[in-house]
Amino acid sequence: MHAYVRVDAETPGGWRATLALTFGREGERTVLARRVHSGPLTVQRPFHPEGYEGACHVYLLHPPGGVVGGDVLDITVHAGPDSRALITTPAANKLYRSAGPRAQLAQTLHVDAGAQLEWLPQPTIAFAGVHARVATRVNLAPGGSFIGWEILCLGRPDSGERYDGTLGTALELWQDGAPMWLERARYDGQVLLDAPFGLRGQCVSGTLLATPVVTPDRLDAVRATLALHDTVLTGASMVDDVLALRVLGFQTETVQRALTAAWAALRPLLMGRPALPPRIWAT
Repeated sequence: MHAYVRVDAETPGGWRATLALTFGREGERTVLARRVHSGPLTVQRPFHPEGYEGACHVYLLHPPGGVVGGDVLDITVHAGPDSRALITTPAANKLYRSAGPRAQLAQTLHVDAGAQLEWLPQPTIAFAGVHARVATRVNLAPGGSFIGWEILCLGRPDSGERYDGTLGTALELWQDGAPMWLERARYDGQVLLDAPFGLRGQCVSGTLLATPVVTPDRLDAVRATLALHDTVLTGASMVDDVLALRVLGFQTETVQRALTAAWAALRPLLMGRPALPPRIWAT
């Protein structure tokens, strides 16, 4: 265990933390083959709730419980050939108000040939006064499979707090050095939150990406599932071999429920296994 030391000279007073995870195959079982961390990022012990032939479940832990201005977090995940891994978090990630310095979160996911990676973190909550950038990049080898989501809540609607800050986000999916999905957003104040071309006043947004889709019937299955969730706005489409799903709502719980239902419909089709939600989601 490394000490939690503030080391980032460019952002005085901020935490600097890194976490690198590598999953590998040992016989029929996927194991967490390598774990390297520095600062306040780590994982709980791996779980195999689906049996040894199923996915290895891992929970990312950030002991401070939130990110402040000047913090720099860097997470790298490598799903080795033919491995099966599901990654989530035990609670929402919080981006707190900043006195000026920008917080930075970088998440880089590598999926090798034959590997299956599920990236299902709980929501990120951006407090009023935030100054941060959150970037996620997925590097997919041919023959790899990926299902992942990002959920963002601007402000704290349950507390009556309206969002007012500066937040940049990026979500990218690449295969063999070629882009499959590139997305950028910048939330300065409430303009994009309230605009009809933006979030339409709904402060919680979710995006799910899944690949390879292979056949359009998988899109039909997702749309049929989403039709049951009438408390949120949803839309699903295919871009080449990527299925993209959008959800807008006023509460993180309703958005996450819709995404979870879509994941449960897609998982058997893309990965050949029934959906088994992580136990931490029920606590």
